[in-house]
Amino acid sequence: MTDIPRRAASRTAKLAALPLGFAGRTALGLGKRAVGIASDVISADIQQRTAEQLFSVLGQLKGGAMKFGQALSVFEAALPDEMAGPYRQALTKLQEAAPPMPVANVHKALAEQLGPDWRDNFAEFDDSPAAAASIGQVHRAVWKLPPARRNAKPKLLPVAVKVQYPGAGDALVADLNQLSRLAGMFKIIQPGIDVKPLIAELRERIIEELDYEMEAETQRAFAAAFKDDPDIFVPRVVASAPRVLVTEWVDGTPLAAVIAGGSIEERDEAGRLMATLHFSAPARAGLLHADPHPGNFRILPDGRLGVIDFGAVARLPEGMPEPVGRLVRLALEGRAEAVADGLRDEGFIKPDDEIDAEAVLEFLLPMIEPIALERFRFTRAWLRGEATRLASPRSPAYQLSRKLNLPPSYLLIHRVTLGSIGVLCQLEAEAAYREILIEWLPGFAEQSEQTESE
Repeated sequence: MTDIPRRAASRTAKLAALPLGFAGRTALGLGKRAVGIASDVISADIQQRTAEQLFSVLGQLKGGAMKFGQALSVFEAALPDEMAGPYRQALTKLQEAAPPMPVANVHKALAEQLGPDWRDNFAEFDDSPAAAASIGQVHRAVWKLPPARRNAKPKLLPVAVKVQYPGAGDALVADLNQLSRLAGMFKIIQPGIDVKPLIAELRERIIEELDYEMEAETQRAFAAAFKDDPDIFVPRVVASAPRVLVTEWVDGTPLAAVIAGGSIEERDEAGRLMATLHFSAPARAGLLHADPHPGNFRILPDGRLGVIDFGAVARLPEGMPEPVGRLVRLALEGRAEAVADGLRDEGFIKPDDEIDAEAVLEFLLPMIEPIALERFRFTRAWLRGEATRLASPRSPAYQLSRKLNLPPSYLLIHRVTLGSIGVLCQLEAEAAYREILIEWLPGFAEQSEQTESE
């Protein structure tokens, strides 16, 4: 029993050390400034050293700290070129690995969740984890499927066994609470990211993600919706318990590897597949995959996008909200007053706020540029430009953004869309994104129909 509070104290100490390390980097920078080193060099030095410490600590901790780091990782594309390399290396490590839990703990969890004879279900079980999830770790194994007829040998199926870390729920809450208190320090590595709403939204997803049986139900819904799909592959669920989930194993190239070393054609196709998943899933499954960091995706040998984590989803039984597509269409048509009225109806503009409709349109048009064109290439430079435009206090866009509201019903959709855009910019992927929206986004297709009739 004494180990539990000791481990909790160790976690808190590691997180609490982050701002102390940052203060040391800042002091180092002030010393260098005194001897005449340029401010941009100081800034880069502080950023790099802070990044190294930040992601080192996040990588050592499971629970909320690791989940936050994964969520933050999709914004890596917004970093300056000179900083992107070190960040990319640190974040890729964070997404793909974390220190494993002891084998005895794994066996104990499997016995508690699948029964004392859990080994009878497996022809093979690898005690060394193949990957780390945000609140658990994944083991490769071979499952015995029931034989099709009597006296026949069981069929063998390679599977992924996700085992939740003991005490993951408490760890999630503790880490996220601590990170929320330290939110200000993250501005040193990316001034344009307001992490408090991100942490608050992640906290709301905790209960769902801790229940692997709920995740299994969600994955089954995705698998049914995308059965035999030529673009998207969802592995089937083999068995589930509240803290253990067994699913079909997915072989393929991690999306992080495509980002790091894929050809232009491979990155373009990966971007098309990611956008297709994002916009088609609400229409087909009534669900939005809400965890778009690269560690959750593989490119299969046959070219399909394999999706391997369904703990975080937005439930959209009616599909993506129709006003999203309609308002984007109206903005592309230049109908400023109609856009402002629609945003007010949806709660993005408060009822009593007087806002210049033309200014709102100017604010939105750069954001929707990717779907104004028949084809568009997302780039890190484009994302950095948008981050600068929206984050600079002197920018008209920044001033206007402070007057706009994000309704709670759109919070998760907004966060996931931003995350997906971040991944597309890491891929620097070009595709006909407008065609994908015409097919899958309610309210948007009318623009195409109207254009063709003119």
